[in-house]
Amino acid sequence: MSLADFANRLRKNRRHWRKWAGRRDISCYRLYDRDMPEFPLAVDWYEGEVHAQLFARQGRDPLELSEEKSVGDAICEALEIPAAALAFKTRQRQRGPAQYEKTGNPGRRRVISEAGLKFEVDLHSYLDTGLFLDHRETRALIRRRIEGRRMLNLFAYTGSFSVYAAAGGALATTSVDLSNTYLNWTRRNLTLNGFAEENHQLVRSDVFEFLQRAGIERRVYGLILLDPPSFSNSKKMQATLDLQRDHRRLIEASLGLLTPGGELYFSTNKRRFKLDPALASLPGCEEITDQTLPDDFKRHPAHRCWIFRQA
Repeated sequence: MSLADFANRLRKNRRHWRKWAGRRDISCYRLYDRDMPEFPLAVDWYEGEVHAQLFARQGRDPLELSEEKSVGDAICEALEIPAAALAFKTRQRQRGPAQYEKTGNPGRRRVISEAGLKFEVDLHSYLDTGLFLDHRETRALIRRRIEGRRMLNLFAYTGSFSVYAAAGGALATTSVDLSNTYLNWTRRNLTLNGFAEENHQLVRSDVFEFLQRAGIERRVYGLILLDPPSFSNSKKMQATLDLQRDHRRLIEASLGLLTPGGELYFSTNKRRFKLDPALASLPGCEEITDQTLPDDFKRHPAHRCWIFRQA
């Protein structure tokens, strides 16, 4: 397949997904996801700007700068955007907090809309943009389920779930993250939507330490969102996080904070993840990935999601 074939596919996809998104009042969405093996990219539309990620393959040399420029030029031409509206990144397989590290490129914060809410995104400064589009349906689900409950958002990142919970009538939210950068981003997202911080607490903490402390203090929540990184060895943490090894401990500690009838939503983007059989056999455990994956992410599912209901 040639670069011209890739550009033609982008044009075709753009027509399809633009109509799909327009019918649903969606302004940020995925319009190409490794459709052609020769061009292993994910291309996302953010209200007139484009975030493109080239997935590096083991054993294959990275693109030369001239090759990367040719692909970027093809994207701009096919989607009819100026070069300044394209953020082009090469994504290696990450370990640790690398997905949250700066790219070295100058940032350009902007505000986009989703479901009547506002979110700050930055397509250039980090590998990720500040809003995971694959969790659009998960956020909507939380919004529907939260009214009259207190929510705990663990590994909160930029707080989009907390914003949705506040919009859905949460009594209060608590967003826990180890990064001041992302807690401040969460604060800005809450402020953008008019939610006062006295009802929406931001906590800078290692999640394991927070869960231990919350258990001792007998705190309880009606809904908990647990969306951890696959791996982290941040210097701010007392111990390394390996999700496959540690997810049972995280989930069991979280379940201990649920009110009767409460719900824990657990999600991961770790490839080849296997839920611990002891958790899978719990009466209140159900995989709900099909409900939380938007149509524009079903070609290459970006996450899996489970709900744990407290009896």
